[in-house]
Amino acid sequence: MSTYYLNACGIVCALGASHAEVKARLYAGQPGVAPTRAWTPDRELPLGCVLAELPQLAHLPPAQRSRNNALVLAALAQIRPAVDAAIARHGADRVGVVIGTSTSGIGETEHAIRTYATQGVLPDDFQYDRQEMGSPGVMLARELGVAGPAYVHSSACSSSAKAMASAARLIKMGLCDAVVTGGADSLCTFTVAGFASLESVSAALCNPMSANRNGINIGEGAALFLMTADADADAGDGADTGAAVALMGWGESSDGHHMSAPDPTGAGAALAMTQALQRAGVAAGEVDYINMHGTATPQNDAMESRVIAALFGEQVPVSSTKPFTGHTLGAAAAIEAALCWLAMQDDNRQGRLPPHLWDGVFDPALPRLNLAAPGAALGRPLRRVLSSSFAFGGSNAALVLGCVP
Repeated sequence: MSTYYLNACGIVCALGASHAEVKARLYAGQPGVAPTRAWTPDRELPLGCVLAELPQLAHLPPAQRSRNNALVLAALAQIRPAVDAAIARHGADRVGVVIGTSTSGIGETEHAIRTYATQGVLPDDFQYDRQEMGSPGVMLARELGVAGPAYVHSSACSSSAKAMASAARLIKMGLCDAVVTGGADSLCTFTVAGFASLESVSAALCNPMSANRNGINIGEGAALFLMTADADADAGDGADTGAAVALMGWGESSDGHHMSAPDPTGAGAALAMTQALQRAGVAAGEVDYINMHGTATPQNDAMESRVIAALFGEQVPVSSTKPFTGHTLGAAAAIEAALCWLAMQDDNRQGRLPPHLWDGVFDPALPRLNLAAPGAALGRPLRRVLSSSFAFGGSNAALVLGCVP
C-alpha cells in the first residue's frame, strides 16, 4: 500500500483564512454562513462568503485575474514555503498541479455581461478565457514556475476529491515527486441562481439530516495540499505539529442515474466508499469519524445516511460541515478534507470532532446516525477519517485520511 503524505495544508473559507481562525470557529460551533444580498440583490440569502482580504492579482496576465484564482493564491500563501522547498528538492519538472473547480472565472464574465447590458460595450479588461475551467491550474503552474503536469478536474461537487486522487496517481506512476492539489470555487450569481431554479437553496441556515431540511447554502473558498511520497513535519500556515497525515485511499464511481438527483439506492456512493477503504487497507470499524457530504437536501441526506448505516453502522461519529462553510461546490471535498486534516493534527489530542449543526429534529425515515454535537470528542487523537463527496450526474468520490506513524 502506497502512502501519499499531505505535508502542508492551506485553507480559506467562510470560517476564516488561517488554521487558527478556522479551528477556533469550527470547534466553537460558529457557522460562517450568513445572510447577504451580495450575489442576489433581489433577496437576502445565507451564503458562505470569504470576508478575508485576498491577494492582489496585478502580477498575473489579465486572463488569470479572477476571484477564484485569488482564493487559490490565498490558500497557496499558507503553504508556499513548503512548496518552494519541494520544488528546490525535486526540481520544477517533478512538481505537478491538480486542482478541482466548477466556477473558475464565471463571476468576472457576469460582471462583463452586466456592463454590456448597461453601457453597450464590454469592459476594456474583459478576457473570455478567465472563465475557462483550466485557469487555476495554468495560473498555479505559472506562479510556482513548475513544469510538471498541470490540469483541472471539473465534475461539480466531487471535483477536488477527484483532483486529490489524480495527484496521488501522478506520484504512483512516477510522473511527479510532489503535487500541489486541492480545489477552489468562488461565489457567483450563476451558481446561486442555478441551484435556486432547482428549488435546492434554503432561505435559512442549512439543516443537514433534519426532518426539516430544505436545501443548501452555497459558499466559496479554497484548500490546497502539498502531496508527496514522503513525510515532512512542516504543516504550513506557520504550524509545525509533527503530525503526518496522509491520503491513504480513495474511491470513485459514476451512477449515471440522473442529472441532478442521487441514485436513491446509494449503490455508487457505497462503491466509492468501499473502494477508498480497500485501497487504504482500512476496515470500516477502524474509521474514527466521517465527514458527510451532507448537503441538507432531502434526497442526498436520505441516500447518504442509509449508505453510512449499512457500511459503518450507526455508532461512528459523523457530521456535515456545510453550515460552517456553505456548499463550496468544486472546492467542497478539498475544504472538508482540510477540516479533517486540521482535526488530525497533534494539537487535537482529545480528538475534538467537527460538530454537526442542525435543529436536532431527527427524520424518522432515516437511520439515527451518531451526529457529533458541539464539543464532542473521541478522548484520543483521530487516526482514520473518511470524507465523502457526491456530485451532479452521479459522480461519487470518497477519501480516507490517516495519521501515519
